[in-house]
Amino acid sequence: MNAGKVSGPDADAQAAAAARRARFGTLPERPVPTDLVGERPVPPPHRTAPADDPDSRAARFSCLAADLGL
Repeated sequence: MNAGKVSGPDADAQAAAAARRARFGTLPERPVPTDLVGERPVPPPHRTAPADDPDSRAARFSCLAADLGL
């Protein structure tokens, strides 16, 4: 038996692996975890209406039970 030749299921698996490598090539290098994280400052909150405006409260709070007075 030839030592370079493999027969049976192993040969099929090796042939499939070789076909995948030929078609798709290799995987790209793994990114460094520090490159995956970005930091930026948090902007201050945006206020469009004064806090004591009752109409602005209605936009933030909507409840059918409260609207019906229950």
